[in-house]
Amino acid sequence: MKVHIHTYGCQMNENDTEIAKQLLLNEGHELTDNEDEADVVILNTCAVRKKSEDKVYSHIGKLRKKGKKIGIMGCVADKEKENLFKRGVSFVIGTRALAKMPEALSDAKNGTRRIYLEDTLDEIQYHLVDTRSSKHHAWITIIYGCNRFCTYCIVPYTRGREKSRPIESVLLEVRTLVEKGYKEFTFLGQNVDAYGKDLNDGTSLAKLLREAGKIEGVKRLWFLTSYPTDFSLEIPKAMVENPRIAKSIHLPVQHGSDRILKAMNRRYTRNEYIELINSIREIVPDASISSDIIVGFPGETEEDFEATVELVKTVKFERLNLAIYSPREGTVAWKYLKDDVPHKIKVRRMSYLLNLQKMINRELNEAYEDKTIEVIVEAQANNGLFYGRDIRNKIISFEGSPEFIGKTVAVKVTKITAGPLYGTIEKVLE
Repeated sequence: MKVHIHTYGCQMNENDTEIAKQLLLNEGHELTDNEDEADVVILNTCAVRKKSEDKVYSHIGKLRKKGKKIGIMGCVADKEKENLFKRGVSFVIGTRALAKMPEALSDAKNGTRRIYLEDTLDEIQYHLVDTRSSKHHAWITIIYGCNRFCTYCIVPYTRGREKSRPIESVLLEVRTLVEKGYKEFTFLGQNVDAYGKDLNDGTSLAKLLREAGKIEGVKRLWFLTSYPTDFSLEIPKAMVENPRIAKSIHLPVQHGSDRILKAMNRRYTRNEYIELINSIREIVPDASISSDIIVGFPGETEEDFEATVELVKTVKFERLNLAIYSPREGTVAWKYLKDDVPHKIKVRRMSYLLNLQKMINRELNEAYEDKTIEVIVEAQANNGLFYGRDIRNKIISFEGSPEFIGKTVAVKVTKITAGPLYGTIEKVLE
């Protein structure tokens, strides 16, 4: 059968799509980038926000009009399960049932509707996945699920409890990909810092970074996303030991008010978070810290919001992902907390933080002016310029050519903005 997969959501979904594609190719199915040519269209879905879920339902409606067989994987599959059959879906595959993908396609061909939710992750041969979206950078999911149960978050209910892959499996995947020419690797998890805790054998994210950093051919290692109370200071220590480990840490804080943090069930205080940032910077003074913040959580007062503003001014994040709170059905906040902050106030607070972060970005970016930095070229943007990132995850754009993608270049910064940096290539390093 000819199959098209459309991916919504996070990098973990992207990695799941890569694995699903390989499993289908192994069974002789054909992949297409054009959904109109496909016999079956699979939507790899996100349920973090209602808007994301609504996009999926809209897409399902369009596919039904085209007469397509439809498969649903990802978080919406685990959240809605058999309810999706009412929308005309042919099969449903939970986030841990990936290995059942070929069986699901067979059922779809025969007109049988089935739902797959069993855990089949141990059946996947991750190191044999060749259907990567990049030829030099690979996403590698090292832990599935989350045990934190933040009151606003649906993920623990869709992706389940934390489950780590054995470290030998991850290292085998890295070694195999290095042999194929891959240079950059990003280790993924909803709570990547919890990696190894469920294995009870001494495995940890810091240990994985150290071991992967020893593999000849690895140019750069990244990891996403961290959780403050699970973050170990062994991680920045590993960064100091090995220059292949990127000096970039995404450490979501979500809010600056202790009262709101408690309502979110975030398990740390504002001061504890700041102390952690200070400890990281003591070990790695030039570490790049980015974060997430939710604006307009139930009960958020102007005083609470000002606490967030002061936290942003104090920490000075390199990047900040901002989101307006919206209730997610099935979460504790949706069930017990009234969404009582007016939308116009949420928008005003969001705009204020956006403008504040732009000023901070501009200030931090000025440190790069006239400097020459080492960048791995990622891709070509819509404006025709190419771009890449340095070891601190700073994005820089420049004129180049397709053969530079995946190569390491020295770029001199010639222009500063509140967003990307701009420069010129001085030398191709490798």
